[in-house]
Amino acid sequence: MECGNTAVKTLALLDAANTGAYGEPEITRVNIGVRGNPGILVSGHDLKDFEQLLEQTKGTGVDVYTHSEMLPANYYPAFKKYDHFVGNYGNAWWKQNEEFESFRGPILMTTNCIVPVKDSYRHRIFTTGMVGYPGVKHIPEPADGSPKDFSELIALAKTCPPPVEIEKGEIVGGFAHAQVMKLADKVVDAVKSGAIKRFVVMAGCDGRFKSREYYTEVARNLPPDTVILTAGCAKYRYNKLPLGDIGGIPRVLDAGQCNDSYSLAAIALKLKEVFGLDDINDLPISYDIAWYEQKAVAVLLALLALGVKNIRLGPTHPAFLSPNVAGILVEKFGIKAISDPASDVAAIVEGR
Repeated sequence: MECGNTAVKTLALLDAANTGAYGEPEITRVNIGVRGNPGILVSGHDLKDFEQLLEQTKGTGVDVYTHSEMLPANYYPAFKKYDHFVGNYGNAWWKQNEEFESFRGPILMTTNCIVPVKDSYRHRIFTTGMVGYPGVKHIPEPADGSPKDFSELIALAKTCPPPVEIEKGEIVGGFAHAQVMKLADKVVDAVKSGAIKRFVVMAGCDGRFKSREYYTEVARNLPPDTVILTAGCAKYRYNKLPLGDIGGIPRVLDAGQCNDSYSLAAIALKLKEVFGLDDINDLPISYDIAWYEQKAVAVLLALLALGVKNIRLGPTHPAFLSPNVAGILVEKFGIKAISDPASDVAAIVEGR
């Protein structure tokens, strides 16, 4: 629980740092198509790296796209002034091999989630910050605190063809806590009128295994009076489904990166206050979390520290959980494994 409390404080600090530097995320329609210019693709979580690259690519004729966990950069007001920032290309981290191939321009990895690099694009992928890979060029942090030098990526981009378009259209995001609170009256009215019966937190990680299709099926089969709250790359399992809206409120509210799960907790705590409840678990919110690695475990501990109970966790339980610890999580916090989509949707609708 102490670890969970520390995670809450850390997530809150990062949230304050990001919003203090780049503004509060706002509702944004994100382009998922391409333009005819050469481009640079940025993946990972580091918004400061992203800002520095945008500054250095101004006026060069090179476009910039986000990938995977960098998608929420599209929601920050500070980045919208760059007319060469086109939108998002591709999906979750595990599709890197095919999507980095078709992008055809340089790729910048700013944090983890790099997969084994194929020789076909090894010459145009770069790492920086905490991430590295054998045989891949690393962009170092200057010792004097000056911006990183991305000139090599920009020069390479100018020699590359434009990205191959893999899809067209838009996806909507930017529902971090400040933005949702601006809609609070609308949300509360929808709950009181019965238009929204339940919120389902489906944050977390995506992965390549077929078992992750569970989250697509849950999203597809939730009744039309439910709203999904999401953060992290798990959203790529359902953020392009035509799920519609409830009185103008989209049925998938994307708060951002996995570390923006803090926003989901802040939203729940604010709703608890608005509805005058004593216990966060009395809210019409169910939790169906997809975990993959350590960040997701930290977020889970943060939720437990905030008092959240009865979380569904999948698609498998962490292998490092001993029987005793697993028993405590079940007994004290009501954590349960996911089952099949139909059974879980039925239970979620009933508030179980």
